[in-house]
Amino acid sequence: QLQLVESGGGLVQPGGSLRLSCAASGFSLDTYAIGWFRQAPGKEREEISCITSNGGSTNYADSVKGRFTISRDNAKNTVYLQMNSLKPDDTARYYCAAGGPSCRVLLSYLQVWGQGTLVTVSS
Repeated sequence: QLQLVESGGGLVQPGGSLRLSCAASGFSLDTYAIGWFRQAPGKEREEISCITSNGGSTNYADSVKGRFTISRDNAKNTVYLQMNSLKPDDTARYYCAAGGPSCRVLLSYLQVWGQGTLVTVSS
């Protein structure tokens, strides 16, 4: 069974940092592009970052550029999202998804979503 499990969310103060993990089980991530998405209550889902299967290319939404960094460790079957300088507007549930083969068509050829992990940024 294909499964992605996100972890690392929690409550942080503005300006703080978190690292999210997206771990795969039942399949290997090494042939898939992986995207990070978020959705806040009352708002539409937003794609915030994506990384290609070999890690050679990454992209970011304007809202997180310069603050978030996506990376992957295929040996550990895990993708990470390092989030720095967090703002209250970053509060959302964060999801990872596997698809592709490229980031541009990740959702068009979606394989699986994770269940999400909640990030709350508040003082």
